[in-house]
Amino acid sequence: MKTLGIIGGLGPESTVDYYQKIIALYRERTGDGSYPEFIINSVNLRKGLDFMDANNLSGMADYLLKGISKLARAGADFGLISANTPHIVFDEVASVSPIPLISIVEATCAAAKTRNLRRLALFGTRYTMQANFYPKVFSREQIELLVPEREDQDYLHEKYFSELVPGKFLPETRAGLLAIVDRMKAKNDIDGVILAGTELRLLLRGPEHDGIPFLDTTKIHVEAAVTEMLS
Repeated sequence: MKTLGIIGGLGPESTVDYYQKIIALYRERTGDGSYPEFIINSVNLRKGLDFMDANNLSGMADYLLKGISKLARAGADFGLISANTPHIVFDEVASVSPIPLISIVEATCAAAKTRNLRRLALFGTRYTMQANFYPKVFSREQIELLVPEREDQDYLHEKYFSELVPGKFLPETRAGLLAIVDRMKAKNDIDGVILAGTELRLLLRGPEHDGIPFLDTTKIHVEAAVTEMLS
């Protein structure tokens, strides 16, 4: 079995979710009662946010690379970053990483293509919604991505860091996010929503809303990781 290394802590709630889901899926696929062995390096979320707020992408890339190098030294054969926003520098990091990395964006694009989804809303932090690292990958498959109106982006971003990252999952916030889905369906005729924030799935539980499927990036990333572990 290949040893997985995870950059975690971005944020802690979703890292716990990754941990649990990897174990559950590994046990489901092996069926022999065993448990997977893997490595987590939980980094400082505040440092990552400071790099993003300062638009210091080279600093962000260097910070992630140092964390990945620790995973490699600890024995990881391949790795992943358990968050969407840091993938803004994924290409730069992956090109010099000491171990292969699985992209959450590439894995999600493959899942969308398999489901024949062509017009998707992108939900995440402001950094993710306003950057081009998701559209760059999805455009190769002629999949159109749309982001919420600026006011809704502000709402999403504020709730993400004031509630979801600290582990507060409120029904009124869930209703607010589903209202954004409804508005985008009515205005943009979306056929799915990418939950491009790994804490979003902890609030928007379930596979869909009123017939609009959710692409759960955590679940997709975990499936790709366990497949590689067992390859």
